Amino acid sequence: MKAYVFPGQGAQFTGMGKDLFDNSELAKSLFKRANDSLGFDITRIMFEGEKEELTQTKVTQPAIFLHSVILAKVLASQFKADMVAGHSLGEFSALVAANYMTFDDGLKLVYNRALAMQKACEQNPSTMAAILGLEDEIVEEVCQNINGVVVPANYNCPGQLVISGSNEAIAEACQQLTDVGARRALQLPVGGAFHSPLMEPAQIELAEAIECTPFKEGDCPIYQNVTAKAETNPEKIKSNLIKQLTASVKWTQTMKHMQEDGLTSVIEVGPGKVLQGLFKKIDRTLETKSAQIL
Repeated sequence: MKAYVFPGQGAQFTGMGKDLFDNSELAKSLFKRANDSLGFDITRIMFEGEKEELTQTKVTQPAIFLHSVILAKVLASQFKADMVAGHSLGEFSALVAANYMTFDDGLKLVYNRALAMQKACEQNPSTMAAILGLEDEIVEEVCQNINGVVVPANYNCPGQLVISGSNEAIAEACQQLTDVGARRALQLPVGGAFHSPLMEPAQIELAEAIECTPFKEGDCPIYQNVTAKAETNPEKIKSNLIKQLTASVKWTQTMKHMQEDGLTSVIEVGPGKVLQGLFKKIDRTLETKSAQIL
């Protein structure tokens, strides 16, 4: 069975999507539609913007969404998924690619999400850190015993878990995790504590927008971050999507459930190859590749 997977924040790079724009009339029209919808020239930032400009949350999230979804739309008949999933932001890309919601509605939600998250980051100074070389249970236990907000945020693959929380709690957790044997405990250059309780103001703001957005039954099951399990019911998908901002991204569990359900091939749609690498960490025999226009 073939899965199409969609990357999240961090996969951006200057020049992303330019080849699509130059070689596809459909892509060109969708990029122009996005500029009109957002009210600023996001294509200029994607194609030629400075790194600092592209890493602003309000730009990064719609940029990665656009690169991923427009590539999926241009693939058209080549895009034949038995299952889809997306890492954090990528879940929105996956939902549009699998036709659970429209391109325009997906873009609006992603932009609303980005603005809400940026605002929450400004309200609560916070950060994230990647913990390498420890079992998940050890990281979870250390986080539970820290005085302050710090939680597991991204279960990326076995031996790689990202934690999220207040600056002080993250610093303390990194020290304790290093003491108990972490190979690395590296604070990340991010603007806030994504997938933690500190994102609750953004969750409340986004929930209303999600509830008002029409969802329909899609083309194939989507494995959602909150449960790591396949879902097809539009109302359940909405509910899980609302929870996603403050809940952990269960990517390790998602990959394992996909395998249990017959996964044999993984195609990453969008910038970068991070997700392919994570799949290889759980099974080196899996066929993985980047989506390309033939």
